[in-house]
Amino acid sequence: MLPPMNATLAPRIEPGLPHPLGATLRDGGVNFSIYSRSAEALELLLYDHVDDAEPSRSIVLNAGHRTYHYRHVFVPGLEAGQIYAWRAHGPFEPARGLRFDADKVLLDPYGRAVAVPRAVSRAAARAPGRNDAHACKSVVADVDRYDWEGDRPLRRPFAQTVIYEMHVRGFTAHPSSGLDAARRGTYAGLVEKIPYLRQLGVTAVELLPVFQFDPEDAPPELVNYWGYAPISFFAPHAGYAARREPLAVLDEFRDMVKALHRAGIEVILDVVFNHTAEGNEHGPTLSLRGLENGVYYMLDHDGRYQNFSGCGNTLNANHAIVRRMILDSLHYWVQVMHVDGFRFDLASILARDEQGHPLANPPVLWDIESDPVLAGTKLIAEAWDAAGLYQVGHFVGDSWKEWNGHFRDDVRAFVRGDHGTVKRLADRLVGSPDLYGGRPREPAQSINFVTSHDGFTLEDLVSYDRKHNEANGEDNRDGSDHNLSWNCGAEGPSDDPAVNALRTKQVKNLLAINFLSLGTPMLLMGDEVRRTQGGNNNAYCQDNAISWFDWSLVERHADLSRFVGGLIRLRGIRDSVREQTRLTLAQVIAGAQVQLHGVHLGQPDLGHESHSLAVTASSLGGDLLMHFALNAWREPLDFALPPLPAGAAGGWLRIVDTARAAPHDIVEPAQAERMDGPLHRVEPRSCVALIARVRPPA
Repeated sequence: MLPPMNATLAPRIEPGLPHPLGATLRDGGVNFSIYSRSAEALELLLYDHVDDAEPSRSIVLNAGHRTYHYRHVFVPGLEAGQIYAWRAHGPFEPARGLRFDADKVLLDPYGRAVAVPRAVSRAAARAPGRNDAHACKSVVADVDRYDWEGDRPLRRPFAQTVIYEMHVRGFTAHPSSGLDAARRGTYAGLVEKIPYLRQLGVTAVELLPVFQFDPEDAPPELVNYWGYAPISFFAPHAGYAARREPLAVLDEFRDMVKALHRAGIEVILDVVFNHTAEGNEHGPTLSLRGLENGVYYMLDHDGRYQNFSGCGNTLNANHAIVRRMILDSLHYWVQVMHVDGFRFDLASILARDEQGHPLANPPVLWDIESDPVLAGTKLIAEAWDAAGLYQVGHFVGDSWKEWNGHFRDDVRAFVRGDHGTVKRLADRLVGSPDLYGGRPREPAQSINFVTSHDGFTLEDLVSYDRKHNEANGEDNRDGSDHNLSWNCGAEGPSDDPAVNALRTKQVKNLLAINFLSLGTPMLLMGDEVRRTQGGNNNAYCQDNAISWFDWSLVERHADLSRFVGGLIRLRGIRDSVREQTRLTLAQVIAGAQVQLHGVHLGQPDLGHESHSLAVTASSLGGDLLMHFALNAWREPLDFALPPLPAGAAGGWLRIVDTARAAPHDIVEPAQAERMDGPLHRVEPRSCVALIARVRPPA
């Protein structure tokens, strides 16, 4: 770190430039630029150590350091690694949207690295008085000083993508990971487990938030584990690094991305551009609130925060300044950090105007969609928000894919055995044409999932009828009550062989439907080895064994991970996956000659009391037929098999049967058993997949 600078001996500072924003190395020093329209004065604070109670140097920016609403200064002699922050002077008039507090240390919204003090304190950022020693600070970074060794984003088509939603820390934090204590729960620790991901067969990891966040944004005595509490949109979270030096964090994150790319695995970031950790009017002053509160946040007429996020505040995403910050952040993560895509948390908030009203053509979403830097980058929307704006099936744009909440709910309900679900299930199996068939959308438009970080794990979905969130400290009031789960006869762990056998079938049914449906499948971390959270369906504050991946499960449930790997390989034999196609969902459904059946051919029973469905589809090239029969009823059903054309020499081959024990539950086509006869029995609460090879006519 640089030695203290004596103001009388330091080189003379210069006005600097308004662009680029943030701290930029150039010409033997650093240019600082920041936006604040209403501040009466801004101070640049330079620190020798992150824990210092006062800066070693303070530079007050005067009128000569201002261009429009941008404040800027060039300081010679500074280098990468310099710790800095801002202090803003101005009125505290909440009714006018102004919340300046000259005592508070403020992070640079464009800071590329964050230094975290030993005694970091959210409370100190709320209380009166100075908080220098307890505040996170920004760090000057030379982002070009990294050898990517030719690495580039992979640009894999969605049709060939299998997403693994995971938590960086939770993936390797458990002692069973076999890693040394320094690497558990880190970017480096994730790298050590890449062979596991490759063996499983996933092609992309979707990382829960890795932007620097505030772990203290949680109930007392608990911690914000998920990370949906950002304090920076440019800096990777320092707490996930084995080496905590701020600049080493950048390198460790990029080492992880590079290693995943070498393994053929894309990196998708779960990004939070809907709120920050500053919370409501009772929250801390960390950055945006203290710089230009009324620009960065949606406010009511009396200056109170609008709360479409459910987290206290809402980012004013369609304001020009905030739009630019979001675009600049996305550019940075793609161009400098080489990530492959983004999943936008509560993306419907980005469709609201500055008063919170939904927009038909939200500027920020069209900015992202049409941006040439982001062309080819994966864009995934969680198309709803906490205030009830639900846009699944009609999110704006042409390139956005959507988390399909209808798929999750309809598949859960069918497998559970609910009435009136078959018609909806039929749509989910073939890419949800009821949602996406009316627009020129590709077949992989729907991100298909049955579980995610938010809710039950797959094991808990078949083991609990109700949530068990007592550990969260809110008397089990938090978390959703609408889980569409079924405990299969006993609440929680059971020693009953019949209960456990049924749970195993139900887990496989849910996985088979998820992976064999048309769309882009997503798998929650640990579902492939039956990870449990003990019935907790809102483990956002549980940084412990409740949330962590228990690696002893890999051996204990090797049969299920083998089943998942087989499903992923089975997807690969479909030509809609093998080849990148520009056909729309409607064209693929028509070209695949999709036919629906019940137990009788061509007679699907879509009635309220029905619990069965079969689907037959051809590959677009005509060389493969697939027949998928699903029985959610409590009795076995005999399904009629479609007759095969003359060119199908091998007959129908059974490759999946969730009622059979491993290793017969899924087999490679070369080892599959031929099914002769006009009928095939599908056991209670199970599903069967058959394929047939066809020689196309000459």
